[in-house]
Amino acid sequence: MSYDLIVIGTGPGGYVCAIRAAQLGLKTAVVEKTSFGGTCLNIGCIPSKALLHASELFEEAGHSFAKMGIGVPAPKLDLPTMLKFKQDAIDGNVKGVDFLFKKNKIDAFIGTGRITAPGKVEVKGNDGKTQTLETKNIVIATGSDVAKLRGIEIDEKRIVSSTGALSLDKVPEHLLVIGAGVIGLELGSVWRRIGAKVTVVEFLDGVLPGMDGEVRKQAQRLFEKQGMTFKLSSKVTGVDTSGKKLKATIEPAKGGAAETIEADIVLVSTGRVPYTENLGLKEAGVTLDERGRVTVDHHYATNVPGIYAIGDVIVGPMLAHKAEDEGVAVAEILAGQAGHVNYDVIPGVVYTMPEIAAVGKSEEDLKAAGVAYNVGKFPFTANGRAKANQQTDGFVKILADAKTDRVLGVHIIGSDAGNMIAEACVAMEFGASAEDIARTCHAHPTLPEAVKEAALAVAKRAIHM
Repeated sequence: MSYDLIVIGTGPGGYVCAIRAAQLGLKTAVVEKTSFGGTCLNIGCIPSKALLHASELFEEAGHSFAKMGIGVPAPKLDLPTMLKFKQDAIDGNVKGVDFLFKKNKIDAFIGTGRITAPGKVEVKGNDGKTQTLETKNIVIATGSDVAKLRGIEIDEKRIVSSTGALSLDKVPEHLLVIGAGVIGLELGSVWRRIGAKVTVVEFLDGVLPGMDGEVRKQAQRLFEKQGMTFKLSSKVTGVDTSGKKLKATIEPAKGGAAETIEADIVLVSTGRVPYTENLGLKEAGVTLDERGRVTVDHHYATNVPGIYAIGDVIVGPMLAHKAEDEGVAVAEILAGQAGHVNYDVIPGVVYTMPEIAAVGKSEEDLKAAGVAYNVGKFPFTANGRAKANQQTDGFVKILADAKTDRVLGVHIIGSDAGNMIAEACVAMEFGASAEDIARTCHAHPTLPEAVKEAALAVAKRAIHM
């Protein structure tokens, strides 16, 4: 079996890379050890969004319908059906990837892939049998795994990662979340809405490390208003599993007296690490950095000719859409085209309620770089559609270069922020100024009008504020 390209891993980066390569005429195969779609489709983005959507509707029915004149009985939770709803979303998407592979004549091999030499991939099937495939090029797209916490053993029953937190068989009375990043806040939101008490422990002094400071503060206030409890500048040093209740020992990050918190479930959500083990990379001579990531050049090539890497296994944000763009780029490069990814325009979204979305630089980034900038901010309390929908939490903030007015960053916290950030991405991709956005006609009444008003506010000429 000889190919132009073999992609190891079929997450968003891997399957998109394979499809684009096949479109460009390359004979392509993929190797996947479990289910098509990787972490994203099976135990990540898709199932978490299904539960976020279902739990949002559950909470809305219980707390907001009456205000709109909709009289319904108090909603009752049917957790098994909600979990089936989640599974249906997974199955539909996985089948969709399978269909695309067949449509594009991509050969799929189920099993564990291992590079035995440049141009050779060994696949060990679930039945233990192995076969060796030959190829001109290999793309490593194996994604990432859950980051472990020293001294805390994840069993996916009582102490869970995001994987276990997506499949709990009952609502915990008290959920303790370790880590106030995207995963912890999203899954904490799901279980809080359907009845759990949620406490979040974070080593740093605020939620959502790395995001714009003003957005972080507003987000924490809103999550606390919703009922989440935060213990910041704190660390979990151990979890006693001997009793009916878990007992977590929590200490100040800088040292001090410890306290014990009881919980039914502990969710470890302290980040992810690149999945590069057992791929034969060391034996093949592929260079890894100090964090276990594959080292690549600007064409995604490793130091070994014919071996490339994309997505979570290389430097950059661990985001599905970043991996997809890299998958397209490397496929185009292999086909002799000029594949490219603009890393200054990679959006990030937190799918809580309200949603949080950002693209480009934060104020902290610009200050650290010594870049002079102007700020335009507009609150959803002054947006007509947000008022009508009773979704007035949050704001839009646009950061523009003080000299050129070019948009350098956009930050949104509010309902539907994940969709609204797309406008900012398109504007930044084309090098737009804040005035370009401000002079673009936006439909009324819509939430994106707040983006236009924030752009107007850069020049201190917002209309509705």
